[in-house]
Amino acid sequence: MIRGLFMDARLEKLVYRATEPFDSGYIDVGSGHEMYYEQVGTPDGEPVVFLHGGPGGGGDINVRRFFDPDRHRAVLFDQRGAGRSRPLASLVDNTTWHLVADIEMLRRHLSVPRWLVFGGSWGSTLALSYAETHPESVKGLILRGIFMLRRRELQWFYQYGASELFPEQWQAFVAPIDEHDRGDLLGAYHRELNSRNADLELEFARRWSVWEGATSSLLADHERERAFAADDFALALAKIETHYFVNGGFFESEDQLLTGIDRIRQIPTVIVQGRYDVVCPPVTAFELAERWPEADLRIVPDAGHSAFEPGIAAELIAAMNRLAKDQAQ
Repeated sequence: MIRGLFMDARLEKLVYRATEPFDSGYIDVGSGHEMYYEQVGTPDGEPVVFLHGGPGGGGDINVRRFFDPDRHRAVLFDQRGAGRSRPLASLVDNTTWHLVADIEMLRRHLSVPRWLVFGGSWGSTLALSYAETHPESVKGLILRGIFMLRRRELQWFYQYGASELFPEQWQAFVAPIDEHDRGDLLGAYHRELNSRNADLELEFARRWSVWEGATSSLLADHERERAFAADDFALALAKIETHYFVNGGFFESEDQLLTGIDRIRQIPTVIVQGRYDVVCPPVTAFELAERWPEADLRIVPDAGHSAFEPGIAAELIAAMNRLAKDQAQ
């Protein structure tokens, strides 16, 4: 698990006090997967489910502090193969639509009629996928760092674009790939991460994961980079991300989430986006908001990608409290 909060004194003042879960456990979701979940806050509070990023980036206990322990009943879970879910880094029956079904299974398991859905980065992709599939289960959406898993978004971060802004980190990312394979870095990493050579897979996983960790905030955060280099975290993140990315997120078309927006336009939604987000650039959030004028787009002027940047955290907490209050009335 990731235990060190990537934050400064400003963030410490924004997030809520650390609390332990009042409930936790595993759910057998099929195909050998056991999904870890926990609940924090108050059992009779406003229900909200948190969808972590990656895919594969589970196990972060720090996100508990986004939720008011006196107001929210926050449900956090680790997606298939990620974090505390078992088995680690498993790709068997691991697709967007399996995860969507898992979320709905979890809602029913916990007897939650409807809930707020909070997701950032890949979590925003999954939140949109879930809401468009089960709009009747969603009271509101809090989305951060919009990612719709389209080819140009993947090309920007894993082929050319972000590379121009972080040349030192990019050099380390491409270093283990043979020169003749660098025209398709995503494909090359996917092959190496499924080589069945455990030592080689772990080395490539660390390179993949650290690239993401190093580019995820406006200012460098070496603590995050070290956390992203940890064996289990890196292996799950790299193997699952490349699995999803080479398969186009398992969508029927790369614009599937945009074309499905009419199904959820009535759901109250706040979109929070860092102006200098290199991982998921603001243009994607802008496109989503143009297609969805009812949504409230909040651009944070002094932030990158991470939810733990003060400006991002402040907007997320404000959005969650505002939607929870509106739903309670």
